[in-house]
Parts: sequence; structure tokens; C-alpha cells
Amino acid sequence: MARQPILEFWYEFASTYSYLAAMRVEAAASEAGVAIRWRPFLVGPLFAAQGWTTSPFNLYPAKGKNMWRDVEREAARLGLPPVTRPAQFPQNSLSAVRVAILGQDQDWLVPFSKAVFTASFAEGRSIAEPAAVTQIVDSLGLDGTQTVRAAAAEANKTKLRVSVEEARSRGIYGAPTFLADDGELFWGNDRLEQALAWATGDRPKGLR
Repeated sequence: MARQPILEFWYEFASTYSYLAAMRVEAAASEAGVAIRWRPFLVGPLFAAQGWTTSPFNLYPAKGKNMWRDVEREAARLGLPPVTRPAQFPQNSLSAVRVAILGQDQDWLVPFSKAVFTASFAEGRSIAEPAAVTQIVDSLGLDGTQTVRAAAAEANKTKLRVSVEEARSRGIYGAPTFLADDGELFWGNDRLEQALAWATGDRPKGLR
């Protein structure tokens, strides 16, 4: 029996397009027969390496204005709640991503990740403070205080740093990014379908 293809989904909680991808990747992957490996990480260090001190959507206001409108349109198309912009963009996602790294091999990683995205972009809530992340974890029926404390331990911080370095070494420069088994990289929510097709071996003629 052939092994089910796997697609890695690298996402950043501060990213609007990661939000859109997170809310549709499971259904799209199921339809394509592809397993998804959720890979939370921080994109800020990668931006810093390119000389950016904030999101390019802040550095280039016209681009940022269109991005928010585009996200609003896409959220409506997907049947998601109206987009609510957080007071601070991009939000500091450090506490949330530490928890996600802690939960990478746990059943609660996906519901936690989707809950963080919903809090930020559907409800306009802050995800920056550990207390906010604790509340999200509590809402899943887990011990938020204990989980956030464990996520802040040095060993887990090291795992996060390793994930960022792995992203850098594999050519990732933004979020969301999809990586196929052979290392083929697809950047952006709008490349999800192409990434899934590639993972299943359905590729354009002349490419392999």
C-alpha cells in the first residue's frame, strides 16, 4: 500500500494569510488525500535577516491596505467570520508559538492553533500576553497556566529557535509556506491547492 503523501504547513500566528490557510487546509488536504504536518514558527527573525523591522504590509502602506481588503474578501468567500483587525499588527506571537511548539506532537496542536487565529483575526483579541494565551489553552479544557509555564522553559525555547533555523535552512522566507516531501516550496495561502497537487504527484508537464 502506498504511503500517504505529507505536506508540511509552516505558519505564523501574526500572519493574516496563515490564518486563512489554517482555516481551510484540513478540508483541502482531506479531499486531496494528503496528510498535513502543522509546523508553527516565528517569521520575525527571517524578516530581520532581510533588513525588515516589521511586516512588509506595514513597510508598504498601499500593500498593507490592499492586503486587509483581500483578507476580508477571502474570509467572506470561505464563510469565515468578518475579519477584525487586532489593535497591534503584527501581534507579538512569541507566547502563542512557544505553546504550539510544546504541543507539536499533541492532539491539541491544531485546535489550539485555530483558536489563536480566531482570537486574533475573527475576534480582534490580543494574543501577545501570556495571560491571553493561557485563556485560550483553558478554553480547550487544558491547564493553561501549567502549559504556558512549560512552554517558557529553556528546553522548549531551544526547540523554537531550532524550528526557525530549520525554516531558514530550507529556504522559507514568509508564512504560510507549504513544503512537499521532496522539498518543493510553495509560499502563500493561494498556493495551497498547487502544493497539495504536487504532493500527490500531479505536476505540470516538464517539471519533476
